[in-house]
Amino acid sequence: MSIPQAVIDDLARKGAERGVDLRPGLELVEDQMRSQVASELPFVTEASRYLVDAGGKRFRPMLVLLSGMLGGAPATDPDLVSAGVIVELVHLSTLYHDDVIDAADVRRGAPAAHVKWSNTVAILTGDFLLARASELSAALGVEVTRIMARTIADLCQGQILEVQGSAAAAEHGAVGVTADREHYLTVIGQKTASLIASSCRLGALLSGQTPGAIETLTDFGWRLGMSFQLADDLLDIVSEEESSGKLPGTDLREGVRTLPVLLALEADGEASELAQLIAGPDEGNVDRALKLLRAHPAMGIARDSARLEAVKAKAALAELDPDAAHATALDGLAYLADYAADRAG
Repeated sequence: MSIPQAVIDDLARKGAERGVDLRPGLELVEDQMRSQVASELPFVTEASRYLVDAGGKRFRPMLVLLSGMLGGAPATDPDLVSAGVIVELVHLSTLYHDDVIDAADVRRGAPAAHVKWSNTVAILTGDFLLARASELSAALGVEVTRIMARTIADLCQGQILEVQGSAAAAEHGAVGVTADREHYLTVIGQKTASLIASSCRLGALLSGQTPGAIETLTDFGWRLGMSFQLADDLLDIVSEEESSGKLPGTDLREGVRTLPVLLALEADGEASELAQLIAGPDEGNVDRALKLLRAHPAMGIARDSARLEAVKAKAALAELDPDAAHATALDGLAYLADYAADRAG
């Protein structure tokens, strides 16, 4: 899931102008994250800080802080900062693992960890980050630990389910499942939306909000995550590598059927040209499939689906009634929902 740094910077700037400055809290997240991954073994520290030091938007910690600020906590609240570190470490752990799974050569403009070192080092480093996140969650209480344990399980199950629905299922010895719309939505819910929902939930929980507000913010985060991932899967088809920095058609090459592909196949049938092309995704077939998809009415339907999730996210926020002094945090969350709708095209 990619969000331009300019969007995050704009949100932080607008908040600061209105008296809600996330930057001190995010700076504390950064400092604590570096210390949390330190090890008595220098090489483990080096490998663990590799992606930490590579930067990132810290989108999930931002959601923790904004959600917590709705309950009256400052952005620098120690529990919120620790929760921000937890969700970011879990996210970073998935990047170490995903790059091995996807055989990705580059991450954040630098060689991926498995390229710089090895698959073994990358996998164990990801595991180490999960351990450090778990240690920190224990300090925040049983409920935080339970939330994050369930989230990590969702992330793993979503990845496995995606493999089962891909063309490469047999290569992994996995039992294949039908890659239909229900399968796809379950996968992106578990792989992407679950951690974003938990980020919002932790912020609400640790700031002492009501059970109703906690559930509402969790639902907001889920819808926001779904919208972002739906839009990402659209961008994998419509974007140009020069502007996005990512090779278009990545999902097609991996045999993963995203919503635009599923909708197009429902309309055209499994005997269509598109179905034949994606059954053997060499470079020529992928290029032709992308051309067909870009002109297909399924793209419009998929865009509407991404926008609808963003609308539902913003509708969830309308159920909240924060104190006037904390309404700017609500505006920040609404800004992200509006951005999610806009990026769908």
